[in-house]
Amino acid sequence: MAVVLPFSQPEPSIDRLVELVGPDMERVNATILSRTGSQVTMIPEVANHLIAGGGKRLRPMLTVALAALTGYSSDGHVKLAAAVEFMHTATLLHDDVVDNSEMRRGRLAARMLWGNEASVLVGDFLLGQAFKMMVEVGSLRALEILSSAAAVIAEGEVMQLGTAKNTATTEDEYLAVVRAKTAELFAAACEVGPVLTNRPKAEAAACRSFGMNLGIAFQLVDDALDYGGKDAALGKNVGDDFREGKITLPVVLSYRRGTPSERAFWERTLEKNKVSDSDLETAIELMQRHRALEDTVKRAQHYGVMARDALALFPDSAMKLALEETVEFCTGRTH
Repeated sequence: MAVVLPFSQPEPSIDRLVELVGPDMERVNATILSRTGSQVTMIPEVANHLIAGGGKRLRPMLTVALAALTGYSSDGHVKLAAAVEFMHTATLLHDDVVDNSEMRRGRLAARMLWGNEASVLVGDFLLGQAFKMMVEVGSLRALEILSSAAAVIAEGEVMQLGTAKNTATTEDEYLAVVRAKTAELFAAACEVGPVLTNRPKAEAAACRSFGMNLGIAFQLVDDALDYGGKDAALGKNVGDDFREGKITLPVVLSYRRGTPSERAFWERTLEKNKVSDSDLETAIELMQRHRALEDTVKRAQHYGVMARDALALFPDSAMKLALEETVEFCTGRTH
């Protein structure tokens, strides 16, 4: 059962951003392809299965875009953008193993084709390649930002283990996981551009704030779409989070607002993993009853406003407009 979420406007796009960063992203993509090469045949096979799997490349696009917004004119941002994509890909490979996921972007997850061990080790290979490119750029501050992000993301993964199948998770606890596991890489991807340009600290901080708030908004919309999107558009099955016992914001809100019997439903399905065929439909009905999906999207829009406000420091330009439209895309998308 799929429920269309109450988005109030036609779905925005990132077409303007894609056009503006197009030439640089061609170089980024070429770098990505060259750096997945290895004499160990399985490494490029596993890496390219996911890298070529239809992702939007949003994080490396943001690295390129924020570098352009702050006037960077050399080519270090290309390697950093590729490094960001490798970090993201590595986390996806690791995530699918931890979550026992079967699908990723509408295709079989790498672990289903090559096994858990290969997925983890190829993820490690990509992280190693990412750090090599960071060192090659020669900016200690950029290296510090991205290496710190890698540590925070790993902390977020462990934090998520602590909230897994725990219906007592609070909204604050869940948002702490989102900040670490998802938004930190958005923030770092956006911060390294102005750092390369040696812009004032206020500009670097504004770019980081833009990325952090955009990342939170992006994840919250993802949470809502897992219960309110459409399979074909999502590239995964509606309700995957439910079947995997994940505690996301719609669940947190539904549980907190529910009756004792409704809370018992969440405890049975998510904590005890006793799920029947009709339980996903019941879960969606409870979320509708307590406005959990609608309120999750509203919270995402709140963080989107903060992301837009972070850009106010910069003069109007085509790139600034494209980034503002990207915020609207992330908070208004239906897939």
